Amino acid sequence: MSAPSQRWTVARLGTAQTLAWASSYYLPAMLAVPMARDLGVATPTVFAAFSVALVVSALLGPVAGRAIDRHGGRPVLVGTNLLFAAALAGMALAQGPVGLFAAWVLMGVAMGSGLYEAAFATLVRLYGQGARGAITGITLIAGFASTVGWPLSAWMESQWGWRGACAGWAVLHLLMGVPLNAWLPRVAGEDRAPAPPLSGAPASAATSHSPSPEPQHALRTTVLLSFVFAVTWFTSTAMAAHLPRLLQASGTTLQTAVALAALVGPAQVAARLLEFGFLRRLHPLLSAQLAAAAHPLGAVLLMVLGGPAAAVFTVLHGAGNGILTIAKGTLPLVLFGPAGYGARQGLMMVPARVAQAFAPVLFGLLLDAAGAAALWATALLGLAALAALWALRPVARQG
Repeated sequence: MSAPSQRWTVARLGTAQTLAWASSYYLPAMLAVPMARDLGVATPTVFAAFSVALVVSALLGPVAGRAIDRHGGRPVLVGTNLLFAAALAGMALAQGPVGLFAAWVLMGVAMGSGLYEAAFATLVRLYGQGARGAITGITLIAGFASTVGWPLSAWMESQWGWRGACAGWAVLHLLMGVPLNAWLPRVAGEDRAPAPPLSGAPASAATSHSPSPEPQHALRTTVLLSFVFAVTWFTSTAMAAHLPRLLQASGTTLQTAVALAALVGPAQVAARLLEFGFLRRLHPLLSAQLAAAAHPLGAVLLMVLGGPAAAVFTVLHGAGNGILTIAKGTLPLVLFGPAGYGARQGLMMVPARVAQAFAPVLFGLLLDAAGAAALWATALLGLAALAALWALRPVARQG
């Protein structure tokens, strides 16, 4: 496939991913309070429904990955736009907690088959080992999902209420998301190709040869990567939920904390640009190791220096998180190869999705009990992830 064609694919898929993330993962931040008030439930109940959706998405990930391995990403992603629209319509029509939880369960099905993991698997199905740049490209575009999603959700809620906002997102999936994903390239034999074996040779030039670990190393690599993904997604979600409060506990004012927290998004995008340029010359494992060290380094500086180091911590955390998002797509590709990528990645992301579901509650309790010292927990988890990535080095050299 030509470079211009690949760029158009990245643009379409990146835009569709921006819509998917903005209308799911970033939805509760703007709509949870009015949802709870109108439905007569506590705000934590809405976030509990969101956590249920994340658990459901974890369970559905491997199923979606196998479907993409078999049929390609286009039909799967188009289907998820319909699921997103149905879930959002269900929220708009909910009359109580039962309807709310049912809608979020359906949203979990859509998230498990329509967010980054599915997009990465789609690109690997299309481009094989050449997918690294395309994976970076869609994360560059979708990195602005909160920048777009939060203001748009807030505007729709102010104009039409939270039900109208959910309905508005549903319409966007039908009018914008479906065409964008439907225009993705077909893969050869899209509707009849058998699922590639997890450890077999690639079947076409698009899935060119890459080293595969020996069976005993494959299990070890899978366990280590699953641990890394779980740890980094726990920290990422905990910071997304509690960063302003954490910065306040470290000695900043509320206004300053909110302003500094806003640096996470630009830091993520800047780091992804760095990955797209200079770091793409390096082995993805080295990029991931550098990224994993960023949060612990920033955490130590913040806990030692307090408020004056808050900006440095925020930028380091955002930059590391930005590159680690890409690593979730590129590391399984470079360590195992493209054959059976979707199923394998979906399986490895199950612990990460579960950790993500419980991160806001667990870190919130720790922050209540220990204040800024709660950051030691995520710093130690980050160092453990770095150690796991370091242990992967011998496997990465095989082939």
